[in-house]
Amino acid sequence: MRWVKREASPLAVKELASKYGVDALTASILARRGITAPEDLLYFLEEDPRYLHNPFLFEGMEDAVDRLLLARDEEEKVLVFGDRDADGVTSTVILVEALRDFGLETSWQVPAENQAYGLSIGAIDAFAEAGGTLILTVDCGISNHEEVLHAAELGLDVIILDHHLLKAPEVPEALAVIDPKLEDSPYPFRHLAGCGVAYKLVCALKIAKTGIYKQQVALLNVRPLNDAYLIEAVRLSNLVETGRIRETVVPGMLDLGKTRLVPFLQDRQIFVWDGELQKKLLAKALGPGAEVQVYDLAPEIGELMPATRATSLLRLKEKSKVGRYREDAFEEIDVFESIFVSYALKKAAWFGEDDLSLLQLVALGTIADLMPLKNENRILVKRGLAALNAKPRPGLAELLDRLGLMGKLLGTVDAAWQITPVINAAGRMGKASTAVELFLAKDGSERAKLAEALIAMNLERRRLGSESWETIYPMAKESLALHGDKLVLVGDKAVHRGITGVIASKMTNVFAVPAVIASFQPDGTVVGSIRSARGFNIGAFLEVSADLFIDYGGHDAAAGFSLKGEDWPEFLSRSASYLEAVELDAEEEIIEVDAELPHDRLSNELPRFVSRFEPFGEDNGPLVFLAKGVPIVSADIVGKRDANHLKLLLDFGQAKWPALWWSAAERLERDFSVRDRIDLVFKVSINRYNGQETPQLEVLDARRSEAEGVKA
Repeated sequence: MRWVKREASPLAVKELASKYGVDALTASILARRGITAPEDLLYFLEEDPRYLHNPFLFEGMEDAVDRLLLARDEEEKVLVFGDRDADGVTSTVILVEALRDFGLETSWQVPAENQAYGLSIGAIDAFAEAGGTLILTVDCGISNHEEVLHAAELGLDVIILDHHLLKAPEVPEALAVIDPKLEDSPYPFRHLAGCGVAYKLVCALKIAKTGIYKQQVALLNVRPLNDAYLIEAVRLSNLVETGRIRETVVPGMLDLGKTRLVPFLQDRQIFVWDGELQKKLLAKALGPGAEVQVYDLAPEIGELMPATRATSLLRLKEKSKVGRYREDAFEEIDVFESIFVSYALKKAAWFGEDDLSLLQLVALGTIADLMPLKNENRILVKRGLAALNAKPRPGLAELLDRLGLMGKLLGTVDAAWQITPVINAAGRMGKASTAVELFLAKDGSERAKLAEALIAMNLERRRLGSESWETIYPMAKESLALHGDKLVLVGDKAVHRGITGVIASKMTNVFAVPAVIASFQPDGTVVGSIRSARGFNIGAFLEVSADLFIDYGGHDAAAGFSLKGEDWPEFLSRSASYLEAVELDAEEEIIEVDAELPHDRLSNELPRFVSRFEPFGEDNGPLVFLAKGVPIVSADIVGKRDANHLKLLLDFGQAKWPALWWSAAERLERDFSVRDRIDLVFKVSINRYNGQETPQLEVLDARRSEAEGVKA
């Protein structure tokens, strides 16, 4: 292993610490990770849901909300059609709960058994026959062109909520398509999970319940400039800025009607801050005969947000957090806009008790689908996990109880390794509906039974995985040799379609190469999963065979596909040809070090410091520290099955830390001994044992200190 600590400019570190009020160690880690842009820093240093992006930045969101308002007024029947994985399950539950709370008669469906991914003709026909008129797809739909057209022929509208890439030249002809990965999408963040997109619709419906929905608003502010006046105005619709204007006016030099202000402000409700002052300034700037009808919002906002009461915009600008994270100038009109949006969101109950329940599902779905934990995903996951730890929602509470996790402080690792696999197991075993029912069931005893059923499915999935592994491991070794040690590619009827992803992940871990594992189905189709390793480009690999696939998609790290059995030999041939020009990244593992810590920083405060960078996961790995010259107090070889792990006690002077080093027993007495000093790279984790949670170090690598030769 090679340890690498990137250079961090001392000047950049000093500027970050000064501007954002963080300590030097935090600033150096941010700089070393390349988190220096104001917008990136916002989502690492703040967690207020106020900073979530406005759902109406999606081009189709207003159309979707209008259609749902009509459906409610007309008492229509609505169907939510989701996917079978954890993201699809959580997305489905989020929408069903929200739409029912909105007053809509809502049913739901997810693929069962061997049904294909995405909206199906059969589901459309059955829903139409039952008198349904509106379908919402979630975590699917962007590839369902034929199905959407079929629905239209039957008189059904379709709203697509998805987060997958569009592979066709045109989007499906749905009533609204909401997908952050659409090429021309104005939404500022591409990497929401399906559950994140579903939650955005929920947020939009909250705004729709208020008087602000579709109201055409203008915010106006006047301030003196020597012998002139600067008049600034911002137009908003659904709290999204749709235009702004700056007009410098010299008194007596220009008639109001000849300025750009009249057409800009026309037919809009005009709000100001400190109405008396603004009216006086307007009269001085435009003359006493110029009348502009304005409404002073300051008193009303002050009642709901006392910190703003009797305070000027200039003073509020000095206290504004938002201003810190702006690369461009942050003026008084920007302060007014920020306060107005915060006020409107509070009025809309933007972040209430219902959000805390839904965000638990958003967090789990986002983690399960390996979405990058950056931008607003950080707030969604952080607040969701906090809510889960404080009060697990119905369904999750029963599941956590039976998994022995109730009452424990759960993080992204727990979610990824202990919770979401159980939810995923339902879909992999062809019974995704069981997971949806768990989270929607009103009766506690029913939820308990469903939780038990999910856990049983997960155990069955693991059993099938073990059996399949024994069968296909020899095939995998042959495949690896056949493909020049670049890829494992195995397809067999012995592999259950629900565990292809699990087996592929295990193959990448064992062989350190990308893996493709496919299941041959009774209907003659082939369903496969791909997992990446060593920089392998899954997207480019799939594109070579795109015309062969019935369906395919996924992410940089994981993807899936299906094709006809007769096309499998051609797929193998194209894959082999593609690999000839591919070079995988070097196998040598590089450990990126975030900071070197002096021994006195290894105090009880270290876990709290680390927690500031959570949530950890995709695109934001756990902090890795380096410490040098650390004495080993004791070392024990441990392990339940095979005693091949090391448990160390390390002496940092003011504190002694327990440390665990996986699969490193052979290095004791070979590379170092007790009482030696070692240099080590490590993470900070939590050891859970007998109901106790204790901070510990998790060693990634270590070596005898270079200045060794003298025992500690």
